Amino acid sequence: MKPVITWVVVADGARAKVYLNDGPGRGLAEIPGAELAGAHAATRDINADRPGRTFDSAGVGRHAKEPPTDAHREAKRKFARLVAALLQDGLNRAAYDRLVLVAPPQALGDLRRELGKGVQAKVSGELGKDLTHLPGHELPEHLATLLAV
Repeated sequence: MKPVITWVVVADGARAKVYLNDGPGRGLAEIPGAELAGAHAATRDINADRPGRTFDSAGVGRHAKEPPTDAHREAKRKFARLVAALLQDGLNRAAYDRLVLVAPPQALGDLRRELGKGVQAKVSGELGKDLTHLPGHELPEHLATLLAV
C-alpha cells in the first residue's frame, strides 16, 4: 500500500517552509528548496516617498493623496500567491496527497483566497498559529490534533 504523503506548510505573511510527513510516527522532514521568504518591510518603509498632492475640486486648497492600498498588506497578499503557486506545482507533480496549513489567521485567510480548487481539495487541516520561528523538531507537538506525526 502506498504511504499517504502529507505536506505541512508553516507560514506567515513573509516566510514559509514546507515539511513532509509520509505516515504516522514518521515525523516531519523539511523539503529542500521549499522555503520561501518575502519582503519584511513596514508600510512606512515601502511608502518612503512623500505622497502626491492634488488640488481641491472647489477652491484653492491642496492636500496629500492617500495611497489606494496598504503596501504592507499587498506585499503579504503577493507572498500568499507565491506560496499558493508552490503548492499548485506540488499538486501538478502529485508530490502530496494531503495538505496541512499552519499560519496566523490573517495569513491563513490570504492563503485560502489564493489556493486553486485542486489544492483546496487536498487541505485536511488548518491551524491558526504563527509557528514560523519554531525549529522543525518542535512542530509535531503543535500538530498532534491535525496529524499523527
